[in-house]
Amino acid sequence: MKTMTMATTTARRGALALLVLGSLLGGCATYDYGREPTGQNERRAEYLRDNGRHAEAAGVYIGLAADAEGTQRDRLTLLAIEQWLDAGDGRRARTALRNVQPPEDGQLLWLWSSNAAALALWEGQPDRAMRLLEPLSQQPLPLPQRIRVEALRGDAWFQKRDPIRAVDLYIQRENWLDTSDEIEANRRRLWAGLLVSDPQVLRAAAGVTQDPLIEGWLTLGALATATGQQGIGWANGAVRWRDTHRDHPAIELLRGLDVPELAVTEYPRQLALLLPLSGNSAAAAKAIRNGFLGAYFSAAAGLDDLQRIRLYDVNAPGGVGAAYNRAVEDGAEFVVGPLMRHRVEELADERLLPVPLLSLNYLPDDIMAPPGFYQFALAPEDEAAAAASRALADGMTRAVALVPSDEWGQRVLSSFATEFEARGGVLLDYGTYDRLMQDFSPEIEDLMALSQSIQRHRRLRANIGEALLSEPRRRQDVEFIFLGAPGDAGRLIKSQLKFHHSGDLPVYSTSYIYSMDGRSDSDLNGVLFADTPWIISPPAWIADYPTLYGEYWPAERRLGRLHAMGYDAYHLVTALYAPRTGPLDEIIGATGRLWLDADGRVHRRLAWARFENGRPTALPDTGELDYETRGAEDDSVSRRDTWRGPED
Repeated sequence: MKTMTMATTTARRGALALLVLGSLLGGCATYDYGREPTGQNERRAEYLRDNGRHAEAAGVYIGLAADAEGTQRDRLTLLAIEQWLDAGDGRRARTALRNVQPPEDGQLLWLWSSNAAALALWEGQPDRAMRLLEPLSQQPLPLPQRIRVEALRGDAWFQKRDPIRAVDLYIQRENWLDTSDEIEANRRRLWAGLLVSDPQVLRAAAGVTQDPLIEGWLTLGALATATGQQGIGWANGAVRWRDTHRDHPAIELLRGLDVPELAVTEYPRQLALLLPLSGNSAAAAKAIRNGFLGAYFSAAAGLDDLQRIRLYDVNAPGGVGAAYNRAVEDGAEFVVGPLMRHRVEELADERLLPVPLLSLNYLPDDIMAPPGFYQFALAPEDEAAAAASRALADGMTRAVALVPSDEWGQRVLSSFATEFEARGGVLLDYGTYDRLMQDFSPEIEDLMALSQSIQRHRRLRANIGEALLSEPRRRQDVEFIFLGAPGDAGRLIKSQLKFHHSGDLPVYSTSYIYSMDGRSDSDLNGVLFADTPWIISPPAWIADYPTLYGEYWPAERRLGRLHAMGYDAYHLVTALYAPRTGPLDEIIGATGRLWLDADGRVHRRLAWARFENGRPTALPDTGELDYETRGAEDDSVSRRDTWRGPED
């Protein structure tokens, strides 16, 4: 395995930086820095602080600081900064700290230094944080301040990729804690540091430490980060770890992580991959195969008996039916594929499948899947519906849409409109365009009601008989545009929207707009789009994979979404094969957060990005209005059945 790239290192340090924000004190009381609360408002701030309402406490403290002077103002401001840090608001804390000069000595210097160190970690500067913390660690600090400093030192060592020192500091920190709740919070914070660390770094550290307590934390952390705490690799690995670390304090933590009592044995011993390994779709099939095998090799250590994976070409003589039957005869216990929709339809016509199957495309809505027939697809409909949900979560309720005048355009428009209007949004109008065109002015002018404005200007000029200075005015009831477009058309349309007085409107799109064709995407700056986490913000346990796949298979650089699909397909097999009495637990995958509806379709909640400086930048998940959370019962009616699309 190759070393982690600089980009991955930066991403992991960013994740580690978040550790310094939120619950920074681990449930410990804040020291009063030698001064009793002054007045009812400060006592109220302490009450809010002690009850975990850190942002409100910060607001009270900073309000009091505004009316104070000198040392008292600095003390209250530093207490506000401390509470903003505990609330996870590093930006406000940083702004406020700029207004406080470092005290010369004493207890306020301790508070200033620990706050400054926390902000340094938030900005990914562990060396700067250590320069502030090391002098404090050598002083006889009050107990609450000592607890705070040691936590920050531990976080700094995590950022510096020295987990042995980090874990050791957290273990020693327990000596200063009085209650079981405080010790439990300390261990949760230690665990959070491990979860955002590089699994290779953790494995290497576990191999050199002589301390069995530290080794236990590191090996369990490496297992968790490598598997994402899901799948058979995690389950069986955690069982084996528990069997060999029976007295380790992390045993209590495992009890809350849904680890089975015994090793998981319910998984298929032989898998079949049905893919078009020859013909026009061979490149896509090989990318899926590579993603699938990558997931298998990462999980193989957690299997009691290694699985066998056999590949079958659906384009060989006999077609997909013969490939499926041959796989069953060869002993397959689960089948994955085929990929192309017409092949999926052929297998669905069999009506009885002796071995369960996960197809890599959806059946049309008018074809019912037979029992044991699951469906997984990178469907543009899911992305269009996600765009509707994201826009609503962003406070947008009135939209227009512009999509290609083809079957793909109808599908995404139908899905977007159905989801948007079901959630209370209003689709004011839509337009279609020919992908092969270079000038989209007529379509944009019609959609934005510019053509009427231009006509009014021409009529007025004709009536008056002389030239008039006038700027066409677009319709004012639109809040955003949903754009279905590939990268080349999207770049042109986005530029022409600006020319046609509509460049100020937010634009939401699907992954199709990020073509990864090597051309500059500067013309797409500001466009928001849904995509797979593999492309936008891969989970920590696969953060290295996109780069490694690009190095090993450079010809497949633009097929990263299919690598992610193959990776997720492998983990879906284990989840679907295992017996269960309720719904399938959500899987945090490479293509999104995956869930299964009542008809056996796997849906995704996507990652989001915005083009900035010609490159996509990951956006935080809103956590609101995601259409997938509605539940399986809503999927009994197709979106295309509830909104008929352009023919209306």
